[in-house]
Amino acid sequence: MYRFLLTPRWWGINVFVLLAVPFCVFMGSWQLGRFEDRVQEDRGVTEQAAQNRAETPSPLDGLLPVDKATSGRQATATGRYAEQLLVPDRELDGERGFYVLTLLRTGTGKALPVVRGWLPGAADPAKAPAPPRGEVTVTGALQASETPGDNGVTARSGLPKGQTGAISAASLVNLVPYDVYDAWITLADADAPMTAVPAAAPQGTGLDLKAFQNLGYTAEWFAFAGFVVFMWFRLLRREVEFLRDAELGLAGAEGADDEDAGTEGSGAERVTA
Repeated sequence: MYRFLLTPRWWGINVFVLLAVPFCVFMGSWQLGRFEDRVQEDRGVTEQAAQNRAETPSPLDGLLPVDKATSGRQATATGRYAEQLLVPDRELDGERGFYVLTLLRTGTGKALPVVRGWLPGAADPAKAPAPPRGEVTVTGALQASETPGDNGVTARSGLPKGQTGAISAASLVNLVPYDVYDAWITLADADAPMTAVPAAAPQGTGLDLKAFQNLGYTAEWFAFAGFVVFMWFRLLRREVEFLRDAELGLAGAEGADDEDAGTEGSGAERVTA
């Protein structure tokens, strides 16, 4: 009954199934592993953020360049506040507002962007408190330069004078006449009436959209594996049923009935003609 499995046609089907199912299972397992890695990474980022808030601040230059290991670390720098800019369209606790960004001129000649706090509503220079005068030492969570279009960072151009869409050296170097660090810090304590801006997790970490895409791909690959097995059994069943019908003469009888019907129809046509 099952000798048909050794025919060339079924050899091709069987080989395809034997290759496709393990491949689908492997790809699904790999995507699931990626998702689990991101879950573990998210837990690690949360724990690291708590440790960073409690650690002793380190000099800024010793933490550069910013990477996943140094992002969120407490950094300290000394200098004098210079230009103040506003960063519009920033959300905090579900409310729209803007950051108050002030550049700190350090002894190296470069300026460090410092987010002194957040205020609700449309960006308005009159709402932003003036920075302290004289030499100051600031401490805050170190952050990597932002990329327009990512994580809520506006990509629109043509902002009013005194505003910037992204906190990055590439954006700020066109607004001030001196070099800017390729990093920024957000102060843990903000002057009233501003609210302190919490540090963000490094890009590519945590349970973001890509993590749930991995989970969706996992389900798709396992579904493909199940579909291949289902279709193989369906083809096998149809082949077995056909052979059984042939052994019982049902397939031939059906063919004969069809031929008789065709003959009768032809005769009727001739009589009519």
